[in-house]
Amino acid sequence: MKLTTTSIQSSKLKNIVINMRVLLVEPNFPIPPKSKNHKNFLPIGLLKLAKMHMLKGNEVKLIRGNLSPKEIRKVGNNSWYIPDEILITTLFTYWKKYVVECVKHYDNLFPSAKIVLGGIYASLMPEDCKKIPGVDEVWKGVVPEAETCFQAYELVEGNPKPNPKAIDYQIIQTTRGCNRKCNFCGTWKIEPIFTAKKSIREEISKKKIVFYDNNIAMNPYFENILDELIELKRERKIIWCESQSGFDGRELLKKPNLARKIKLAGFINPRIAWDGKLTEAHDIKKQIEILLDGGYKRKDIFVFMLYNWEIPFDEMEKKRIRCYDWGVQIADCRYRPLDFTYDEFNSRIIGQSNKDYYIHEKAGWTDALVKQFRKNVRRQNICVRHGFPFYSKQFETMSIPKEKILKILNEISELKTSSEKKKYLLREKVEFWFPSEITYPMH
Repeated sequence: MKLTTTSIQSSKLKNIVINMRVLLVEPNFPIPPKSKNHKNFLPIGLLKLAKMHMLKGNEVKLIRGNLSPKEIRKVGNNSWYIPDEILITTLFTYWKKYVVECVKHYDNLFPSAKIVLGGIYASLMPEDCKKIPGVDEVWKGVVPEAETCFQAYELVEGNPKPNPKAIDYQIIQTTRGCNRKCNFCGTWKIEPIFTAKKSIREEISKKKIVFYDNNIAMNPYFENILDELIELKRERKIIWCESQSGFDGRELLKKPNLARKIKLAGFINPRIAWDGKLTEAHDIKKQIEILLDGGYKRKDIFVFMLYNWEIPFDEMEKKRIRCYDWGVQIADCRYRPLDFTYDEFNSRIIGQSNKDYYIHEKAGWTDALVKQFRKNVRRQNICVRHGFPFYSKQFETMSIPKEKILKILNEISELKTSSEKKKYLLREKVEFWFPSEITYPMH
């Protein structure tokens, strides 16, 4: 174990360290540039830990990626900074390589600092994390003391390196854990005890709220929280809310009145999950109807779908088509096992294998089927959003004049059969794909 420069030697002080320098790091994870809730660098766990250490009188810097000493200096108070402790967060297990690179970088940069790993990968695979050279300690699960702290947003808003603009939204969690215990999800393993807040009104500091609950609808005080949000919206203190993990549709079936309150509270892009088989279609349709009765438009509703899992491609395609018939969008989620430590999936490469990323071969999935389903969902969502009866790349890229697009859509609406529509589009030399048909890979 490394020795930190300001560690208290006496065990009588219960390892409490005063005026310690703590460097909080999010590795350079490949977060998609279009990811709205991540682009502004909001590692919620690190922000809570930051506030906890600040309240203890410790000096804190928050960074992303493998920075040089000069770059670290520019963060915060623009001072030279040699940390005593480096807290590195982890996300998905299959992003292990980014964690390894990060640990190696800061271990070389600050050899006297204690390096601690926490987060999802550290909690799911602590023994694997302990084997990473340079790691001194692995923290499993949440830090109870940090959970009582508000996030240190000031470290992000005043930090030009990860975020040149002030953030305009806030992340909140009303619950921890989930009682569903789905075998493909690690939430209940990381957070085995389900806890819930009765109120969040005093936490609100922004006009846009993103909830990071894994199952917000299971909060026994959810209606009370909705009432608070409705009141705040009427007072114009918030503009909109979003639940990143959506709403448990089974809870909506129990309390259909929740949908109207969810709408009045300002929640946008409501999502429900359809993880099971096609035989669940009746219940899923009912959940969608509850959201419609609550005031949502069909095209604004999303259905989470787990693919490359136990349900084979053909059945997933039938589920996809049901969503098209209902006029709702799909949020597709590619399955990876909880102990998978690599993922080199690339949609542009044909012929990848299990050596590149996880493919559920036992359920009949192949690289071609994985990419085809993903492609089908994307094209279908475009049709749903724009009200198109078919997908055309020429429409998406506007390589056809708008006037002609409108003419084609008007003409095809007059045709009754699929055969007639296809013949017409072929005559007009328009590329087309109809979402209502099961589509297999061409190669």
